[in-house]
Amino acid sequence: MLIDTHAHVQFSGFKDEADEIMQRALDAGMVVVNVGSQIDTSTEAVKMLDKFAERVYAVVGLHPEHTFKHTLDEEESHFETRQEDFNYEAYKALAQNPKVVGIGECGLDYFRFEEGSDIVKIKEQQRLAFDQQIKLALELDKALVVHCRPSSGTVDAYEDLVEILTRVKQENSQLRFEVHCFTGTLAVAQKFVELGGYLGLNGIITFDKTGTSEEVVKNISLDNIILETDCPYLSPVPLRGKRNEPLNVKYVAEKIAEWKNVSFEEVEIKTTENAKQLFKLEL
Repeated sequence: MLIDTHAHVQFSGFKDEADEIMQRALDAGMVVVNVGSQIDTSTEAVKMLDKFAERVYAVVGLHPEHTFKHTLDEEESHFETRQEDFNYEAYKALAQNPKVVGIGECGLDYFRFEEGSDIVKIKEQQRLAFDQQIKLALELDKALVVHCRPSSGTVDAYEDLVEILTRVKQENSQLRFEVHCFTGTLAVAQKFVELGGYLGLNGIITFDKTGTSEEVVKNISLDNIILETDCPYLSPVPLRGKRNEPLNVKYVAEKIAEWKNVSFEEVEIKTTENAKQLFKLEL
C-alpha cells in the first residue's frame, strides 16, 4: 500500500475530474491525504471526506503564501493571492472531523517576495500564522504539515524553521511534524531528523540535477521519509509537463529504492508505516 501524504485533489487544477482522480488512486489500493492551503481549499478537502468513506484523509491550514497579497507566477501556478488572517476557531471547527489528521500546510516561504515589499512585515505575518497553527496542532493532537521554502540560493527559511521547531519540541515533545516537499541539504535534513521529524519527498527528486536530493536520500534513514506528490504540481520523470496525480507517487518510491539499493516493496512498507505513525492512521 502506497500513501500519498500530500495531495491537492480538491484544487482547481483538477476541475470536474477530482472524484475520478481520487477514485483511480483508491482503485490502485492507495491512501491519499488531501491538504488545504487556505480556508476555501481546506473546506473542500473536508467535503471530499464525505464522498470517500475509506482511505482518504484531510489536512487543513493556511499556507504562508496566502498570508500576504501578491502575484504568484511560476511554472505551474499563475494567480494573485488574497491575504488571509488565520482564523483559529474556523480551522479548529474543520479539524473536528476525525478524518482530518493534520494542520497545514503552514510554515515559512521566503521565495515569493516581490520587489518593494515589506519583507519584515511579511515574515511577521507568516510567523504569526505558523505559531497559531502549531498551537492548534498541539491542542488537537494532529500532525503538523510544514511548508518551507528559502530565498534563492540560501537555506534561510530552513534555519528559521529549525529554530522554531527546536523551541516548540523543548516545550512540548509530543509535536509530530513533517517538512513537506523537502529540497534542503543533508545537513538541514539531519537537523529535522534529530527533532523527530519526517521528510516529505516528491517528484522533485526524480529531476533534481544538483545531487542534493540523492545525497539526502542515500544518507537519511527510511525511518524518516514519507512519500508525496504535491499534485497537481511537480510531476515526476517520466511525466514532466503533465498534470500530476496521486498514482504517480510510485515513481518517487522507485527513485528512492534505486538510490538506497533496496526493493520497491521495502520503500513502500516503511514509508507507509511512517505515514501511519505521523498521522495516526488506522488502516
